[in-house]
Amino acid sequence: MSKKLSTEALALIAERFKVLSEPLRLRILHLLQEGEKSVGELTDAISTSQPNVSKHLKILQDAGIVKRRQVGNTVYYSIADQSIFVLCEAVCDSLEDRLKRQADVFIRI
Repeated sequence: MSKKLSTEALALIAERFKVLSEPLRLRILHLLQEGEKSVGELTDAISTSQPNVSKHLKILQDAGIVKRRQVGNTVYYSIADQSIFVLCEAVCDSLEDRLKRQADVFIRI
């Protein structure tokens, strides 16, 4: 981090990482990257309960990462903040590099 950040800014950053620290939420985001989905579609794809999916969607919505729209009794969710995938890609790239370096060490042994 090259910017000087206030305590409040650091708390907001930590909160964003906290929201993303749950694997089920990352699975939901991965599915929503393909496009808008209903709660039922997400529940079926993840093979968990509807209340569990709804709980995690609420957390993602409160964080401004997803948005919802309702049509009759069906609620649809989509990505509200596409920049979340830039962050996820940076983490994935970093992990891939680290794992490749670790694999190189074991290949040489």
